[in-house]
Amino acid sequence: MIFIGILLGIATIAFLCWQLFALAVFALPLFAGITAGTWAYGTGGGWLGVLVVGLAAAGLTYGLGQFLFAIVRPIWARLMIAAAFVVPAAAAGFHATHGIVKHTMPSHTWQMVFSILGAGVVGIVAFVRITGRKALRPSGGHSSAH
Repeated sequence: MIFIGILLGIATIAFLCWQLFALAVFALPLFAGITAGTWAYGTGGGWLGVLVVGLAAAGLTYGLGQFLFAIVRPIWARLMIAAAFVVPAAAAGFHATHGIVKHTMPSHTWQMVFSILGAGVVGIVAFVRITGRKALRPSGGHSSAH
């Protein structure tokens, strides 16, 4: 029975890590939605208002980011748009990794090392997912071969 418990624990951690990578792109829209929903609740919007405003803010944030990323051509501006999504994803990766490793190792130094590594990995995965692996290439639609 202990063996099954260990396997289920490993499977659960693997599933949650996979979810973290899959959902890291949505960290900024999530934060925007929570902030807007909190504002709506504070102004008397009620629970329905919180849901509507929060979901609308999250959707608009994600949609605006994708729209800007599609139409903006300068690489520096595309990097800034990507950074707006990657930095919150990396912060979420740091805290998620730290939440796991603080239960598995007593050394605060090693907790920080693994948390920073986790933040970097989640940030890189979010960057690759946001940019679609090709977004920083100039897109003129022309090939250099004649």
